[in-house]
Amino acid sequence: MEEANGCRVVHTMGRNNCGGRCIIHAHVRDGKIEKLTTDTPEAAGDCVPLTACVRGMNYHKTFLGEDRLRYPMKRVGRRGEGKFQRITWEEATDTIAREWVRIRDTYGVGSRYVNYATGISAMISGSSLAKRLLKLDGGYLDYYNSYSTACITQSTNLMYGTTQTGNHLADWLNSHLIILWGHNPVETKFDCETMYYLRRAGDKGIPMIVVDPRRNDTALALGAEWVPLKPATDAALMDAMAYVIVEQGLQDQDFLDRCCVGFDKAHMPAGVDPSECYLSYLTGETDGAPKTPEWAAPITGVRPEAIRSLAVRYATARPAALIQGFGAQRHAYGEQSARGGILLACMTGNVGVSGGWACGNGLCTRHPYPGLPSVPNPYGMAIPTYLWTEAILRGHEMTALDGVTGGEQLQSDIKMMVNLAGNCLINQHGDINRTKEILSDTSKCEFILCSDLFMTASAKFADILLPGVSFLEGENIVVPWQYGDFLGFNNQVIQPLYEGRFEYDWLSEVAAKLGLGPQFTEGRSFGQWLEFCYNDLRKREPELPEYAAFKEAGVYRYQNNPDVIAFQRQRQDPEQYPFPTPSGKVEIFSEKIYRTTFRDFMPAIPRYVDPPEGPNDPLAEKYPLQLIGWHTKRRCHSIHDNNLAMHKLDPQCLWMHPDDAARRSIADGQEVLVWNDRGRMRIPVKLTERMMAGVVALSQGAWYDPDPDGTDRGGCINVLTSLRPTPYARGNGQHTNLVEVAAV
Repeated sequence: MEEANGCRVVHTMGRNNCGGRCIIHAHVRDGKIEKLTTDTPEAAGDCVPLTACVRGMNYHKTFLGEDRLRYPMKRVGRRGEGKFQRITWEEATDTIAREWVRIRDTYGVGSRYVNYATGISAMISGSSLAKRLLKLDGGYLDYYNSYSTACITQSTNLMYGTTQTGNHLADWLNSHLIILWGHNPVETKFDCETMYYLRRAGDKGIPMIVVDPRRNDTALALGAEWVPLKPATDAALMDAMAYVIVEQGLQDQDFLDRCCVGFDKAHMPAGVDPSECYLSYLTGETDGAPKTPEWAAPITGVRPEAIRSLAVRYATARPAALIQGFGAQRHAYGEQSARGGILLACMTGNVGVSGGWACGNGLCTRHPYPGLPSVPNPYGMAIPTYLWTEAILRGHEMTALDGVTGGEQLQSDIKMMVNLAGNCLINQHGDINRTKEILSDTSKCEFILCSDLFMTASAKFADILLPGVSFLEGENIVVPWQYGDFLGFNNQVIQPLYEGRFEYDWLSEVAAKLGLGPQFTEGRSFGQWLEFCYNDLRKREPELPEYAAFKEAGVYRYQNNPDVIAFQRQRQDPEQYPFPTPSGKVEIFSEKIYRTTFRDFMPAIPRYVDPPEGPNDPLAEKYPLQLIGWHTKRRCHSIHDNNLAMHKLDPQCLWMHPDDAARRSIADGQEVLVWNDRGRMRIPVKLTERMMAGVVALSQGAWYDPDPDGTDRGGCINVLTSLRPTPYARGNGQHTNLVEVAAV
């Protein structure tokens, strides 16, 4: 902290689920924030600047407004109605402890669930603390996956055995071609490094291509070529590219033969019919339909000559980087587009080489992260994070086919939900109207505990609602989100507003009422836990400075950052350095799928599957437009939507191609009705040729705001999205939706 002229400058870092992880310098006078400034290239030196975007520079205006929750409250109306009564913290923690025990003793520990929440994405979150206490109290039903990356994570592990499949990002400067597939880092703000190196690659003259149904801001910023395609058809385009590569003999057959299993008949697992290989599917041997560009064109909307050009350019650029974002895998059968990208990287020999990219998750973690000491969960069972609504309705029926792990079948439905700093109870979950119906029934999930900053759509469904604190009112340790070689400290800038408290404080009180206080805190304050975890990390990262110096600076940028080329050793000598898969090779053909009941609805190879609510679904006769979402530059998921000053940066509206509008007599800026069988909304429309014809788009994260007849006026896309999970990962397919639009 620096001080001059009575103004104190506090160095801190954002901790919500934004990849930017920007450095914030808060200028404070008399306990109030006068302004925020951020990192500069001069301050960063030779490192990538951790510079805040418009979201970061508006943190104080978003978090410190008059709309904050101020006191603990209990529900007094119908659940979801939003009627609450102020109570004391003592009454709140008494109620929590009482319900905690009642539900445990009545239904078993597996009836308790901590919901996926990312409002605090720092080393220690309220969710992780609630899980710690539940573990000490006999356990709870856990989850795995994330709303963001379920399909790509499961698929990358399936094929490579690890998600660490990325080269260090500076290596993009050694590529001869970069393809961004469903990847929009300008608006999503994956991190500070991605666009830094992509811009440098552009300055170097490396050609770039963006594959996306929408010509996004990343394509504009990089001057990239745009290849539009119909949503959920990515795998078909990848199949056709693979066909062209084989047809012209451009595949890296040596890499496929030495390092992969399942591409052709000669390299199949023992005991499996060789005709099940990918090449037999590609050539049409198995179904009579060669996967030519002419086959793919009507499916994808991409012209055959454009498909051939894309395939040849990628296969011959060598090295080339096909970088997958998370958009394509948040579709029905999103696993297949993720697997298809990995297949293309293998076919073109871009795995294990400088300038290439192995696809999949693309993680490149060069330094370990700090964390709370692990406590085992005695219950041990988990569900995919997207299926908690199903676990409320029929948890006692859910088995491995529903993605249950750690046991054959759940013993109970979810009866208690803990939702801390998260908006996935309603706003960010699929099919809002069905989700509301499930949560409104208090005979199903009997107790919902929420902590938040604002009266969000999710907070309205709490039985006990607690006021939290923003990152400006507390401290934590922050780690990189996707890429980055630093550790940040979230210094407290001001005192908590009203009666807001961080979750550790009141959970410690609940722990004491459960007789678990000493085990939960181990005698440490929250600040002491931060120091303990940091010093534990220093044993593995000796270059880190003393804790006090790190905290004062607000950030430490690592100096010892090794160059990483994923799978370089495996490529050179797969016998001595096998891939971390059961076969020791890249598994283009998956025995894990083939030899289980998953094979009934999930192919063992990465091929296109016609999705429900895709362009060929008969439902398209009723709802002819495909609806997708994107991450707007003015919100981080649903954070910042209450900051009305930022709305003008990217007004909430439905993007639509002029041809689709003309057929419906819709004018630019006009209010339209968007609907399907799940819900309805009214919203202004933006006509633009940056949108592919036949597709409409709506940025995700807008706050749900229904009028009396249930029509949403806030522009929340999840009024229209499906709760249908993907077939293998059981991830969210919230980008695969059919709708109709009409002028109001």
